[in-house]
Amino acid sequence: MRPVFLLCLFFLFLNCEDKQTKRKTIPKTTVTKKEKTDIKKDTIIESEREFPKLNSKSAMAFFLEYDKHHKENKVRLTTDFGAIDILLYNETKFHRSNFIFLTKQKYFNDTQFYRVINNFMIQGGNSDDKKTAKKRSYIGRYLLPPDTKRGFKHDRGVISMPSSEINNPHKLASPFEFFIVQQKGGAHFLDGDYTIFGRVIKGMHVVDKIAAVETDDGDWPAKNIYIRNVEIIN
Repeated sequence: MRPVFLLCLFFLFLNCEDKQTKRKTIPKTTVTKKEKTDIKKDTIIESEREFPKLNSKSAMAFFLEYDKHHKENKVRLTTDFGAIDILLYNETKFHRSNFIFLTKQKYFNDTQFYRVINNFMIQGGNSDDKKTAKKRSYIGRYLLPPDTKRGFKHDRGVISMPSSEINNPHKLASPFEFFIVQQKGGAHFLDGDYTIFGRVIKGMHVVDKIAAVETDDGDWPAKNIYIRNVEIIN
């Protein structure tokens, strides 16, 4: 009886040691049930994106490829004062592609002409609304390099891209904003510093109306001027 008892005890010991061995060899990267759920959620979120989140390193390659498939070059800005039709230049393809991309993402809708200086220019594409900040965050944080050697001048009616407000010695352009020169005779002192990427082909009287509104000391219109919609036209 004693040998049988000892034999059973021996097999019990082996079984316990085998379980301990298996437990020790479980990889440290084992995914928990909660982690599996989180990964699934992250995968769903990423799969819902139509495009990668952009940054200054990836933006140029993205717009180079985007330019091959999106050749549209006319847009209509519907504002509180009427419509402004703009022709975007194919020569400045990164800036044209950027504007078309943002238009298709409906970024500009409900932004404002937030800086207005009569007989100079009107600047739009920003807002103090939190929705605009959320749109920018979703699209990504990036700047575009200047493209100022195409022979374009800051004549009345051209659309140009302002440089970022950050420390920016190379005049990298802020992709979400733009300005339209309203000054009679043009604003040629800007030539070479800012990228011209289009011109107004219809609606300069609307630009003049916007430029004439009352503003505060910071050139912000006393009454908000909204860009209600930006759409691609033929």
